[in-house]
Amino acid sequence: MPKWLEKITQLFKVKELRNKILFVLALLVVFRIVANIPVPGVDVTKLKEFFAGNQLFGLINIFTGGAMSNFSIAMLGLGPYITATIILQLLTMIFPKLKEMYHESGPEGRNKFNQYSRILTVPLAALNGYAMITILRNQQVVGYMSPITLLTSIAVITAGAMFLMWLGELISEKGIGNGVSLLIFAGIIARIPSDIRQSIATYNPAQLPSYIGFFVVAVLVIAGVVIINEGQRNIPVAYAKRIRGRRMYGGFSTHLPLRVNQAGVIPIIFALSIMLFPGMIAKFLANIPNQFIARAAQSIGTIFTNQLFYMIVYFVLVVVFTFFYTAVTFDPKAIAENVQKQGGFVPGIRPGENTASFFYHILNRITLVGALFLGVIAVLPMAISRATGVVNLSIGGTAVLIVVSVVLETMKQVESQLVMRDYEGF
Repeated sequence: MPKWLEKITQLFKVKELRNKILFVLALLVVFRIVANIPVPGVDVTKLKEFFAGNQLFGLINIFTGGAMSNFSIAMLGLGPYITATIILQLLTMIFPKLKEMYHESGPEGRNKFNQYSRILTVPLAALNGYAMITILRNQQVVGYMSPITLLTSIAVITAGAMFLMWLGELISEKGIGNGVSLLIFAGIIARIPSDIRQSIATYNPAQLPSYIGFFVVAVLVIAGVVIINEGQRNIPVAYAKRIRGRRMYGGFSTHLPLRVNQAGVIPIIFALSIMLFPGMIAKFLANIPNQFIARAAQSIGTIFTNQLFYMIVYFVLVVVFTFFYTAVTFDPKAIAENVQKQGGFVPGIRPGENTASFFYHILNRITLVGALFLGVIAVLPMAISRATGVVNLSIGGTAVLIVVSVVLETMKQVESQLVMRDYEGF
């Protein structure tokens, strides 16, 4: 029996682990069913044309697994919940009590923080639903809706977003892996068969070199994502010997890992939200009676349809938000204080402020690499599309980053479960 097949067999021999995997798969099936239940009153043909001609909405549609292009009740995906979480994390920099709740209050404080995220998700989902309906109505994709029909549609879309949020938390609590990440992963993977089928249907032998070049670049991107995602800088930390009573503590060395990609995919998601906002407002205001505002909105919309301008701004925003989010989630001063309280020190560096400055210096250097990497990954799909002319298979560097990250993290959790039961890891 091949080694990989033996590992899978061992995986399913553990009843508890097997039940968790089947539970997660069942909820992912529920997610895909919900993603294909449409809100009534939509011209499907015009809807497909709209998302095919709008690159930004097309990219967001990938993360919902096509639910947005189907005008599904789950069309917003987990976007409102992710946005609510990001907003509250940013507010921890302004409100000390919120920061204490998130960082220092233990599981109880974290649960309360998550409850605030759920509450904030409701108005954000309603606003996003109304904005999407308005944009599609201005594009004549959605027909006239009476006030009752409009309110009902917004309520259904909001309920769909809350249902997906509940599914994600249920997977995290009773399954394996992060539920939100797994749902986004399932949405991305669900698009691949249709993209492959469309590519086969529109295949042109003259484009064979372009297809080969695309697959070579795709393999290199996946390899780069794995290297950067797993890359970390280990800072040595030594602990002095301490004698308490008749026992001696310390006297050993360890390391503090600083990841190259400390922020994950959050900067890309946040940059997408910022890039989406001007285009949505422009489309919303383009058809109003005031000619000055309408022309200004059309000019803004035209600027954001310029691919070169879009790529440059998108790249800069991703780099900026990578540094910003890393600063929010990782505090070198607090880490230096904790190391000092535990009797530790970095060899050759004085404890306290000098250690914190050393952490800042190292963190800024490796974050620059991670930020540039995320920026390149974000704009890579557009560059590949322009260079090769292959657009059907280009699911995007961001999508590849999410897929690879989720697979690696889930494998680590499965491996830890097997190790706990005295099985050899993957």
